[in-house]
Amino acid sequence: MKTIFSSNLGLLGKVMDLHMERQNVVMSNLANQDVAAYKARSLDFEKELQSALNTGDRGKVTRTSAGHMPTAFNAAGFEGNLEMGWKPRVVQGLDSVNMEKEMSVMAKNTLMYNALTDLTKKSFEGLQKVIVDGGK
Repeated sequence: MKTIFSSNLGLLGKVMDLHMERQNVVMSNLANQDVAAYKARSLDFEKELQSALNTGDRGKVTRTSAGHMPTAFNAAGFEGNLEMGWKPRVVQGLDSVNMEKEMSVMAKNTLMYNALTDLTKKSFEGLQKVIVDGGK
């Protein structure tokens, strides 16, 4: 079915959802940093996303036509991998939340999310321009 939205808009939405989920995991880690038995969690999805998009290690898209998006990719069926951080260790305190690491993950995640919102905004601005100027 033809649509006025580009094919990568669903992908942008899914990746934004995953970044939001990662932000929630980081905030949960920071909120529980004083809990002795709490193990830090992380949400990783970049490698799975690259393999789902059929990109190489350098991030290059392998397709050369049809908008360079593989037709086999389904944004609805893609999920992040939540790492609970539970690994039995002898030394106590190694699993606890590292505030500096969590803050750097949160800053990077915020930058990526903001970049994705800018891309989405540009897509809708292009549609708006076509709608407004198309009738002239």
